[in-house]
Amino acid sequence: MDLKYPVGKFEYKEEITNSVTKDWIKEIEDLPRLLQAAVKDLDNEQLDTPYRSGGWTVRQVIHHLADSHINAYVRFKLALTEEQPVIKPYEEKKWAELPDNKLPIHISLSLLESLHKRWTDLLKSLSEADLERTFFHPESGEVSLGENIGIYAWHGRHHLAHITSLCNCKGW
Repeated sequence: MDLKYPVGKFEYKEEITNSVTKDWIKEIEDLPRLLQAAVKDLDNEQLDTPYRSGGWTVRQVIHHLADSHINAYVRFKLALTEEQPVIKPYEEKKWAELPDNKLPIHISLSLLESLHKRWTDLLKSLSEADLERTFFHPESGEVSLGENIGIYAWHGRHHLAHITSLCNCKGW
């Protein structure tokens, strides 16, 4: 198994339909519950274990998901209220090293639960025209909201697999 990309990299070449986005939105909606279940029995030593050599700890992954998904939520709102906004990338590796990444994980798990409730309610309300709205990412180029839903469904699966793969490997 590829420890860096346990579910592979995001790829979707087919047409992004309402059915596809509905499935992706469900994945985004379910992520906080799945994360809670994956880490509920982990102690601090386990939370501070990297999922792979040179990788983030479980604690950093949880806090990263909160950081990343806050940014994603804002990007969706910008794209829905502005014409092709240019979004600001951020240095996620540097964010993962900031002191707030040492906090107990329940803080980011609670944030994700609330954020994902708001986010998925917003996503469920999008029309087909909304799904075609775009933002411009300086590193990735033009990204449609439909595609971005898929990217973040993948992102959640990707990091959840980091945690569950580590737990399985260690027998936790």
